[in-house]
Amino acid sequence: MKKIILIIVAVIIVLYVFKQLVYKPYTWRKAINNPEHKLQLGSFVFCKQRGANGSQSMQNYYFIFKVIEINGDYVRLSVIRQLSDKDKLQQSDFSTTKDAFKDLKDTIKHITITPILPEDLYKEGASFTLNDYLLDKYPSLKKSRFYYEDVKLDANATEYFSLVYSKEEILKRGKLVPWILNNSDKPELAERLSEDIDLILN
Repeated sequence: MKKIILIIVAVIIVLYVFKQLVYKPYTWRKAINNPEHKLQLGSFVFCKQRGANGSQSMQNYYFIFKVIEINGDYVRLSVIRQLSDKDKLQQSDFSTTKDAFKDLKDTIKHITITPILPEDLYKEGASFTLNDYLLDKYPSLKKSRFYYEDVKLDANATEYFSLVYSKEEILKRGKLVPWILNNSDKPELAERLSEDIDLILN
C-alpha cells in the first residue's frame, strides 16, 4: 500500500514539474505570439500578486500596468489607477479589486486612460484626487478618471528602475522579473521578486 502511495505521489510531482517547466511556458509562448496578446508599447499587463497586509496575513493584490517603454531588455511599466472624485478622497491601496480586475479584462480597451505627469498629481489639494488643475490640463479625465503616471524618460536611475522588468523573462516565462539597483550602479535581475503575469492585452 505504501509503495502504491509513493508511486502516486511521484507521478503527481512529475506531472506538476512538467506543467510548470514545459507545458505552461509552451502555452505562454504560443499565446504571446497572438497579435492581441503580443508584448508591445501600449500593451496592458494584468498581474495578480501575493503579499502580506497590515496584519501580516497573505492576500491577493490585483494590478494593471501599461507598457510605456521598451528598450532592449528593459520594459517599463506604469500602474493604471483611478483618481478619486473631486473633494471625495478615498483611501487608495494602489491596486484594484478582484471584481474590477476581472471586468477590466473585457472593457479596458474601450476606456479612456489619461497619461499624467507625476508632479501634476500633487499640484492642488490631496494627491490622487480629481481637481480643477487636472481637469484643465487633462480634459480627457472628464470621460474617465483612469490614469497612469507618464514618467519622463530622463528620470534619474532610482526612478527609472522602479518599474522596469526583463523583456526576455516576460516573453519566455510569462513573469515580471524586475531590474533593480542593488547598492550598485549596474542593474541586476531580482528573480526573488518575480511575479506571474495573468494576461497581456492589446
